[in-house]
Parts: sequence; C-alpha cells; structure tokens
Amino acid sequence: MGKLDSPVVSESSQAQIDALLARLNPPQQEAVTHGDGPLLIFAGAGSGKTRVLTARIAYLIASRRVWPDRLLAVTFTNKAAREMRGRVETLVGEGAERMWVGTFHSTAVKILRREAQRIGITSSFVIFDEDDTRAALKRVLDELRLDPKRYPVGALSHGISQAKNELKRPEDIPNRSYADEILRRVYASYQEVLRRSGGLDFDDLIMKLVELYTNDAEALAKWRDRFRHVLVDEYQDTNRAQYVLVNLLASEHRNVAVVGDDDQSIYRFRGADIRNILDFRKDYPDAQVVHLEQNYRSSQAILDAAYSVIRSNPERAEKRLWTDRAGGEKVVATQAYNEVEEAEFVADEIERLRKTEKRGYSDYAVLYRTNAQSRAFEDVLARRRIPYRLVGGIRFWERREVKDLVAYLRFSFNPQDALSFGRIVSVPSRKIGNVTVEAINAYAREAAGRAQGAPPNGSDILAIIAEPARVPGVPKTAVGSLLGFRAQVESVRSTMGVLRPSELIDHVIEVMGLRAHYLDGTPQGEARLENLNELRGLAESFDDRDPAQGLEDFLAEVALVSDVDAYDENGEGVTLITLHMVKGLEFPVVFMVGMEEGLLPHQRALDEREENPSAVGAATEMAEERRLAYVGMTRAKDRLYLSCAFRRHLYGRSQPAFPSRFLTDIPQSMLAAPRGSAPVAPPRQGYKERYLERQVEAAPAPPPVQRFSSGDRVTHPAFGAGTVVKSTLTRTDEELVVKFDKVGLKILSGMLAPLTR
Repeated sequence: MGKLDSPVVSESSQAQIDALLARLNPPQQEAVTHGDGPLLIFAGAGSGKTRVLTARIAYLIASRRVWPDRLLAVTFTNKAAREMRGRVETLVGEGAERMWVGTFHSTAVKILRREAQRIGITSSFVIFDEDDTRAALKRVLDELRLDPKRYPVGALSHGISQAKNELKRPEDIPNRSYADEILRRVYASYQEVLRRSGGLDFDDLIMKLVELYTNDAEALAKWRDRFRHVLVDEYQDTNRAQYVLVNLLASEHRNVAVVGDDDQSIYRFRGADIRNILDFRKDYPDAQVVHLEQNYRSSQAILDAAYSVIRSNPERAEKRLWTDRAGGEKVVATQAYNEVEEAEFVADEIERLRKTEKRGYSDYAVLYRTNAQSRAFEDVLARRRIPYRLVGGIRFWERREVKDLVAYLRFSFNPQDALSFGRIVSVPSRKIGNVTVEAINAYAREAAGRAQGAPPNGSDILAIIAEPARVPGVPKTAVGSLLGFRAQVESVRSTMGVLRPSELIDHVIEVMGLRAHYLDGTPQGEARLENLNELRGLAESFDDRDPAQGLEDFLAEVALVSDVDAYDENGEGVTLITLHMVKGLEFPVVFMVGMEEGLLPHQRALDEREENPSAVGAATEMAEERRLAYVGMTRAKDRLYLSCAFRRHLYGRSQPAFPSRFLTDIPQSMLAAPRGSAPVAPPRQGYKERYLERQVEAAPAPPPVQRFSSGDRVTHPAFGAGTVVKSTLTRTDEELVVKFDKVGLKILSGMLAPLTR
C-alpha cells in the first residue's frame, strides 16, 4: 500500500501502517484503509472481523485521521471489548488507553454519569440487573393488586424490555387490549420504582442516552464532535434504540463503520433487528461495502455443509466462505434412539478422539437449543468421569453471598436504592422485619412523591433512618437496630473515595460481620467465603484508578456482566452451552445435538409457519432458527457432529422425534457415518407435514400399520442385511429392533427407516 496523501504521516507511523497491513488479506486491507464516510463490512464467520476492526482503529490513529480519545468503538460483550482494546494497545501502544472502547451499555453509563443533570437523574444511579427488575415488578404487582399468576413477572419484564428497545414510553404502548392496558400500568409504576430508587435498568441506559441526544441539541453537538469516528461491531445484533443512537452520533460527519454478518443474527428475542444491517445502504447510499469471505477457523468440509443450511434463507447478503484448508473430515450425522444414547455417543467419541488425536477435554463443545437438553449430557459425562463446564448454569453473579456484598456496595454508593436496602438490612440478622422495611419504603415513596419529578433526594433511606422513631409504622424494638445499621453503612461511606475497590470490599466484610455470618462450619459456608474472595480479586483490576472512579466502574461492570464474559477459554473440561450463548467462541470439535423438528427449528418457528403460511423474509422465526444452526456449525474448527434422536424425553414426557429439516438441507455426499453406524437417512416424503399436523392438533392421522414381523429378513442401504428381532406398534409409529449381520443391533423407526424386505 502506498503512503497516504493526507494527512501527512511520519516515516515511523508509515512503517507501522505498512507492518499492520502486511498481516491482512486484500479485502481486509480495503476495509482497514477506507477513508472518511460510511463503511459496511460483511464479515463471515471466522473471517477475522475482530482483526479488521482493531486494525482499522489502529490505522485511523497511526495515520492521524483521528485522535484516540475522539474515536468510539462499541460491541456487545465485555469480553469482546477487552479483546479489542488489548489488540489495539498492542498495535498502537501509548495513547490507546484514551480510546472509548466498550459495550453499548458501558459506554452509555460513562456518558450518563457525566450528563445526568441534563435529563433529571442522579449521577450516582444504580443499575438494576435481572433479579432487581423481577423484585421491583413483584413490588409493583403488589401495589397494583394484580395476581402474579395471571400476569407473570417474566412476561411483563419481557414486554417492558421490548418497549424500551423500541424507544416506547408507557404512554406510547398502543391500547389495543386489556393486556396492553396492564402492561402500560405496570410499566409506568415500574419506572416510578426506578426513579425512587435512583436506578436505571439495562434497557434504560440506551433509551436515556437517546432521550438526551434527541431533546438536548447542545449535548448532541458536544458528543458528535467528541466522536469523529464511530465503529460498531456485531451490527446485525443492534436493536431499534441502538440503531437510533449510532445514527444520532454519526449522521453529521458520517464516519461510521459497521461490521457484522446477517447470517449470524440470532437475537431477535432480545429486540435485535436484522434490517439494520441489511438496510444500511438505504441509510447511507454512498457506503463502501466490503465482503470478508476467507475463513480462518473451519475446514472447507464444515463451511460447505454450513452454507448448504444457510443458503435457503431469504433476503440474505450472498456470501460463500472459503478457506486455504482444503477438504477436511466430513461432517458426521447420526441418529440415536433417545437422548441418553445420544449423550453416550458423544462421550464415546470424546474418549476415542482423545486417544487417537491426543486432544484435551477443552477441545470439545456440546451445543444445544435449550438449557433443558443439558441434563442427559451432565448425567452421562459425570458417570463417565469426564470433566465438563456448564455455561449458563447458576452464574457466579447470581449467588446469594455475591449479590449481598454487591448490594452493600450499591446501597453505600446510592442510599436511595430501596431494593438493595431491603436485601441487606437483615444480612446478618438485625431483627429488622418486613413490617419495618415496608414502613421505611412507604415513607421514602411519599418523600419521592413530594419531590414532584425532581431527582428523588428526599427518598434517601439513610437520612430517613437517622430518626427512625419518626417513621410511621416502625416498631420501637427496631429503632436501635436501624440506628446501628445506619452507623455501619456510614462507616463504609466515609471510606468511599479513599479506599480502593478491593480494600472497600474488605472493609464491608469486616464492618458488616459477613465473614462470621457465612462461615457456619459447613462446606457451603467455605464456598461462600471463596466466592467473596473471588469478588475481591475481580475488584482488584479496578484498584489502579481513582478510588471513587474505580468503585463506580466496578459496579457498572458487575451490573453489565454476562455468562460469556465469565467464560474461561483456558479452563479444562467439555463445554456444555446453548447455541445462543456460543456465538463468539470456537472449538476444534463440536457436537450439535437435538437436531430435530420442534427443537431446532424450535416449536415457535413451526407454530408461526402454521399460523401464517405466507410469512417469508429474514425476520421470521424460521429464518432465525436457520441462522442459529449456521452459527453452531461454524463454531467447529476441525470436526463437526450433528445428531438427532428417534425418541426424546423432554419437558416431562417421552415423544417421537423427527430429524430437523436443516439436516436434510445438507447433501448426503457431504455427510459421513459415525464409526460402525450410518448417517441419518433422508426421511420419507411428507414426514414434515405429518409432524406439523400433530403439533397443531389437526385431525389424527390413521394408526400406523405393522409392516414387519419378528424373523423378517430386511436390507438397509447403509447397514446392509439383517433380521427383525422385535416389532412394536405405538400410537404414532412402528418401532423396530433389527440385528444387522455386520453392525449388530439397531433400533429404528418403521416410518423413517428405508428398510425393504
């Protein structure tokens, strides 16, 4: 690449740029060296998108097109943000620490802390996590006297989150039904709980920032000028609010670069809108478009099979990944009798490959559509003494002792946080009951109401319990305990801004007596203390900052952490993980299990197709399920296994299972059989239709006919000749046990298996 015409670049910077570009292929170089103006990078799975994004940041800085602190790069996980920042620091060295690199939400927190007064919130706002939101909604339902069985907290939380992702306030929700009216009322009351507590939830962070920029021209101009280049990773996962935010910041200077892959858009249930990336050129008609199709992860055999699945999706940006790794092991497709046999097969293959290919347990991952599928694999792996890691189980951040300690820090940081107060006031026990807590919260609500929309400083709980005897409803027996609790919290608050975060945690544990509270002589008590020590260790990474800023940043990190952020890629053990959580990870050997109609694709996609047969387009449930399968397949580097079961016990009952349509999208020539077995045979014509009819409870099909009897000699195209040992009619099928001359006993479906006498 030649030297830049403008701006003038020093010889040392030019050498740095040349070295940077030498490590990139031509399309990557094209994306990195793009000048000003909009840029759309379609980056296929494993095509080096993180490398390109970080290289572009380094290029912009090294070529002096932008100063480090005037560049904004956003992504979706803390893990990705840390990786991006680390790579840029390696490339550009000094100055990289001034960059704004982080998640959408962590970036929003930093800006809202600085601009809180402009939109009437306290700068010490706390961030509600999912548990906090559920607790707040339970309180709202109680206040509104609504039955939580009729109006489940989970559904209400999802409805409010969707509304915020679409930038809808309570009054913006259309009143089309009584359910809409309930959602409006609950949403409005929930926002009032947030206001009284001086809190924002996860979705508020983006919504409030959009509100700031939409209503305050001065603030928008300030931050537009601050961020002269905006770069967005995983743009296919953006929702409406994030889309609006990016365009508010970039619409004037138009230096916006977005990286993503529409084939990997799998978060529709969180509000992600695939149209944001597909319609980017409608927003920016002059955008330069670059396609990254060279894959650096998977073998060509895996890429070809994945392409066979994704190519059927409508309205996708056409791309076909290729790699220098020609050939590779064929994708293995297999059908087990049930989920236990499926798990046994996986365990067998893990042990076989460990011996023949000298692989460690961390080289393997088992991917499934729903968390409920993990049980069979946990049971079998534990019985076989194969170590495993379950991603998405009980999270570290959801453990009682961790949430208690974090709540102490949150309440000390913001004494308006009624939820944290309610959690910690009796940890350890202080003989302060629910009657006392509710009386104080009611008094705080009244104080907040008197504030008439201003920041609710009147609801400062520490100020209220300075004279607890004046609070109506507080028993005399609780007065002394409340004053003692207040003194403890004030002791902690007096050290904030002086002690570093890890030291502050030590102080909280000592002052509040948490060590003695948890150390009860049991192994569980020891484990709880270990978790507190783990939390302290995490806080140490914030000790190098100003103490007040370090605590603020630590609390924000805790609130916004995800399961994938906590995933240790260097840990030992087979990884058990859902398809939604595995994006961004890769493994040498991948087992995609439960490839069946109703699981993958999920039943919701089948129901949608039945209810609206004419539904087509990239935004349908079925298109999303196909993308989910594609994401799972492209996590594999060397070997990929696809499995389904003949029967599956799921959600409390055993039922027939039918191979996924995504399996049949892959040509038989691309599939291989597991050792001593055969690949999934193409199902007979019409099986999908019969399956769908049963799912929507259409007229029952005629009872199955017994085609074979014990002793019948049969042939199978893959297994060869054999003898029927047993034939059993069920309500929906004929189950056959066949002893084949070469491969032994197999249990087959009379409806699906291509058997002939």
